[in-house]
Amino acid sequence: MTAQVNVTKKVPGVARGLGSPGTPRYLPVSDHGLIGDLRSAALVGTNGTIDWYCCGRFDAPSVFASILDAEKGGSFELAPDVPTRTKQFYFPDTNVLITRFFAEDGVGEVQDFMPITDDSREADRHRLIRRVVCVRGSLAFRVCVAPRFDYGSRSHTVRTEHGHPVFESPDLTLALTSSVPVESDGRDVWSLFKLHEGETAVFALDRMSGEVAPRACPVAEAEELFEATVRYWRRWLSTSRYRGRWREMVHRSALTLKLLTYAPTGAIVAAPTTSLPEQIGGERNWDYRYVWIRDAAFCVYALLRLGFTDEAKAFIQFLIEHVCTSCTRTGPLQIMYGIDGRRKLPERELSHLEGYLGSAPVRVGNNAVDQLQLDIYGALIDSIYLYDKWGEPISSAQWDTVCELVGWVCENWDQPDEGVWETRGGRKNFLYSRLMCWVAIERAMRMARHRGLPADMARWARQRDTIYRQIMRRGWSADRKAFVQHQGGDVLDASVLMMPMAKLISPTDPKWLSTLDALGEDLVSDSLVYRYDPQASPDGLRGAEGTFSICSFWYVEALTRAGRPDEARLAFEKMLTYANHLGLYAEEIGRTGEQSGNFPQAFTHLALISAAFTLDRALG
Repeated sequence: MTAQVNVTKKVPGVARGLGSPGTPRYLPVSDHGLIGDLRSAALVGTNGTIDWYCCGRFDAPSVFASILDAEKGGSFELAPDVPTRTKQFYFPDTNVLITRFFAEDGVGEVQDFMPITDDSREADRHRLIRRVVCVRGSLAFRVCVAPRFDYGSRSHTVRTEHGHPVFESPDLTLALTSSVPVESDGRDVWSLFKLHEGETAVFALDRMSGEVAPRACPVAEAEELFEATVRYWRRWLSTSRYRGRWREMVHRSALTLKLLTYAPTGAIVAAPTTSLPEQIGGERNWDYRYVWIRDAAFCVYALLRLGFTDEAKAFIQFLIEHVCTSCTRTGPLQIMYGIDGRRKLPERELSHLEGYLGSAPVRVGNNAVDQLQLDIYGALIDSIYLYDKWGEPISSAQWDTVCELVGWVCENWDQPDEGVWETRGGRKNFLYSRLMCWVAIERAMRMARHRGLPADMARWARQRDTIYRQIMRRGWSADRKAFVQHQGGDVLDASVLMMPMAKLISPTDPKWLSTLDALGEDLVSDSLVYRYDPQASPDGLRGAEGTFSICSFWYVEALTRAGRPDEARLAFEKMLTYANHLGLYAEEIGRTGEQSGNFPQAFTHLALISAAFTLDRALG
């Protein structure tokens, strides 16, 4: 029902800020939900504030970034103007987010979503809708829209067009339409209003451009867009084939993975955020809004197992299209690409932003793009192998690309690199890099045999076997009775958990079982797994880090394959309890159980899906 809304004038001298005195300036990272439109995404806090949003593209400069600087970053605040308790949840089987507020005089909800349209004429609209509903009683609400363009570095003005405020900066213009009157001071827009039971207010933020004209978003249209968006997500999820024990968590991971997909190219970002710290006050703050080749095999595996063949096909096509046929100094592949396939991702620091909880520097771009990481060749070719096996046969041109890549691996596998963890402490002969070079050749040989495709099998077999023998001789530490991080060392590393999953070694081989026990003693803390010990193996960065969530799920798979399903199930279900209230994971779990790092992280959710499938199969 559309309300006759009681509008309250602005409190003199107060331009923004919903919190009462003593309210923390930063919510915990995990106190957020994610919404998106397959082009960009926004984080919505449990307090009703959108504090991260990049309009139009995941890697666009931010409009709201108060998660990185509470004062300078900008935000879209919307919540009751009275003390409340809150609860946040997704509309079932969708990515429509609901934040519910419980107050003394009533109950209200803010429903956040980005409409997804198949109409190409609307593809550039990029609309963010916030519906406010008074469910019971009556509630006074407060809204403050305070954008800070280009990571808070660009000034803007507010003008009125057709009765609605328009935020205008040199590179981006946004129009705010609302069903309640608003005020402006030329920079921010706000309103205080009251809703009674059954009444609704709507706010819509639209990108304006020459091709897309602004339009209002009345309450009735918002209702239609809400229902259409719910239908879209439910229709998409209905094609999932997963029927196992952990359906809710697996499907939430799938929905999250879909949210991290950039529809125009099929790219999948590692995370929708930048510079959320791995350690509060530390320097391990990176921009994850790009496409990592390393994620490829896990991504394609998870998508195909769930039945999402279209997404797997689009991602494979993106990866193959951006293989460089003329080798650069790091080979025909980069470790990451922009969501449009661009190769240049220059890293810079935004010194005007204080960082989350003061954790500077805030970085955009990523200099790791120039690192040599040999494992990416195995990741890419394994993903092509999986798609050829479970999706559709690859083309002759794609096979030619595979042969070029395998030829390069045969020539270049035996050299030090920066490794899977992208360390900045110098190149080493990492075991994981050797393992994935072996995978690259072995999977290509499987495809050639299965399809009768032309290949230099004799050469490939020689190099494959040489890599295998080197791993077994020089990757094994007799002192540690375990496979170790790099040749000539004795540091343990969770990346070796991939050895049985990659099928280089039997999951019940005595050497592997000894390694698994050693990892359990040194790197596992109550089912949570550290990547490595940075004191024993300096990575060129200051500070410590938490347990790495993808490694925890790898550990579950390793236990399962080793014939220890009861231990694996306990570790898996313990790990599920570290998800946030919506089932989302950041990159790491800190020492006191908090989530840290960029959020949510695709790799973690991919590993959850894989672990769930493997464990379900073992438990029968």
